[in-house]
Parts: sequence; C-alpha cells; structure tokens
Amino acid sequence: MEHLIQHFRKDEQPFIEQVIGWQREVEDRYAPKLTDFLDPRQRFIVEAIIQQSEDIHVFTEGLFDNAERQRMLIAPSYFQAAKEDFQIACYTINYPSKFVQIKHPDVLGALLSIGLDRSKFGDIRLAENTVQFAMATEIGDYARASLTGIGKVKVHIEEIGPTVPLLQNDEQWIESSHTVSSMRLDVVLATVANVSRQKSQNLIGSGKVKVNWTVRETTSFELQEGDIISARGFGRVKIIMTEGRTKKDKIRLQIGRLEQKL
Repeated sequence: MEHLIQHFRKDEQPFIEQVIGWQREVEDRYAPKLTDFLDPRQRFIVEAIIQQSEDIHVFTEGLFDNAERQRMLIAPSYFQAAKEDFQIACYTINYPSKFVQIKHPDVLGALLSIGLDRSKFGDIRLAENTVQFAMATEIGDYARASLTGIGKVKVHIEEIGPTVPLLQNDEQWIESSHTVSSMRLDVVLATVANVSRQKSQNLIGSGKVKVNWTVRETTSFELQEGDIISARGFGRVKIIMTEGRTKKDKIRLQIGRLEQKL
C-alpha cells in the first residue's frame, strides 16, 4: 500500500487512511460499506485503493446522469448493488418562480446554512424554473422541516417521484492546448484564464481558487495531470495531459474548459 500512497499528495493522507479503514471494515464484516457523497477526486482515490483487492468491488451512484458527486458502495465480491442500496432521493424546491430567480449558489448556501455537511447531498441542477438536488435519504425529513427559505424567499422541499424526469447536464468540456513555464498553480491559472500572473496570485491568495474541490492559497502549489481547477469568476478547467516540452523547455498542456452547451 505504501507504493500506492506515495502517488498522492500529502494532504490527501487523512482521506486515504479513511478509505483503508473502510476497506478493512468490509473485509472484517464481509458486508458492504456505503459512503457519503464524494467528489471525483475522492472517488479516484477510493478506486485506486480498492482495486488492489480482488475480493472487494466498488459501485457508484449519484442519481443524475454524469453526476459530479456520487455515493459509493464498497462491497465484497458476492454483492450486487441496486439503486436503492445507495439511499439517495431526489428533491425539488417549490418557490414563487414568477417573482424571483434562484441560482446554484443560493441553493448550496441554503442547504449548508441549515447545518448539512456538503457530503450529505449531491449534485444541484437548475433549468428554467426548476431546481432539483440529490440527497441522502437519512436526512430527508430534517431538510424538509428545516429548509423553509432561501434568502428572503419562502420555499418548500418535495421529494421527486420515480416518474418525474431528472434534469440533464447541459455542460461540456472544450479542449485546447497551452504552453507554460512550470506547473505552479499561479502560472497555469494565469495562462488558461488569460490574466496576469499578479491577478492569478491575488485570486489564489484570497481563497478564490480550488484544485480538486479544495481551496488552495499557495501560489507555488504544483499541479498534476487530472487536476481540476476552479477560479471564482473564471469557471473550471482540467489538466487533461502533459504533452512533453518545447524547444524552449516549456511544458505543453492539453486543457479542458467547462462550458455551457448552446
């Protein structure tokens, strides 16, 4: 396991140890372990660790198609997961849509404001006057009772029945090539966001930049292939791959930028 751990960042060590604990729990009890909602980086770590064992499998579910946040079932090889095993329900928010517009940050902030941990609910999707989000069933009653307003708007949460269609993801990744002098966060961000180095450093230092869903405030933070960078006001990009170096020893990067479909 040590040779596997060395490929991850040092600050990911606590989560790696937690995953190893889940693995041992499944091996000892010979029964499945259900996680909370995990982001893609966390799921990558889980799969990298669990795939070392031939006796344990991993299943994922987020309800929505191409869900970013999903729960995982770590289970013995005999187990076959069904959708209900993930204990996820989808909810909609009823509000006076004729008079007010609710955005993604509004919903996220409202759910967090009632004391919910981010790991207890999954993707939030909006389209026209519809808001849907996935949530762990064990906190459904609490959320319905507690979330009665978003800002100054009164709202009502209702669980969606199985016949109601779920909102589709209207985003896509647009690929492009860039060259950078180093893999430092401030250097890459300045290049892909087309801003000055000082501007990128200010964004990072003010806590407005995340790498793999974690705020990074160190400008010299070293990026790797597969990292996803999000900067407030500049959207989200991912480092698809490094493609070697130029004659001037600059690094060629293949970058994906998340954009709305037309």
